[in-house]
Amino acid sequence: MPPEYVMQGRFSEKSDVFSFGVLLLEVAWKLWREGDTWGIVDKVILESESYSKNEKEIWRCIHVGLLCVQEFAKDRPTMPTVVSMLNSEISNLNTPKQPAFIQTPLITQDVEDRFSLSYVTLTDFGGR
Repeated sequence: MPPEYVMQGRFSEKSDVFSFGVLLLEVAWKLWREGDTWGIVDKVILESESYSKNEKEIWRCIHVGLLCVQEFAKDRPTMPTVVSMLNSEISNLNTPKQPAFIQTPLITQDVEDRFSLSYVTLTDFGGR
């Protein structure tokens, strides 16, 4: 879930963009900063003949994925923009910032100390 939804309960048109980018988050950020394409891309792809021809496209996909997981919704592209970026219709891509929560452990023993619980009422609408 995007940070603005988790922290403030706000859903935006860019929430799906965030989810798309999360697919690359854990592995790609560290390797992206180090310039390590070898660590990001599967060995099968690296060993293929087409890798050298497609290396620029592979980096573009990683770059776009990282733009999709920016902490603030205003910094994320829209899905139509993502498609244009992936199709190389947009060539000048912003430099990604460090994604939100990348260094925060997902599960901790002191969860109750770090987060507050919100009790929510759910209403189910049914036909007559």
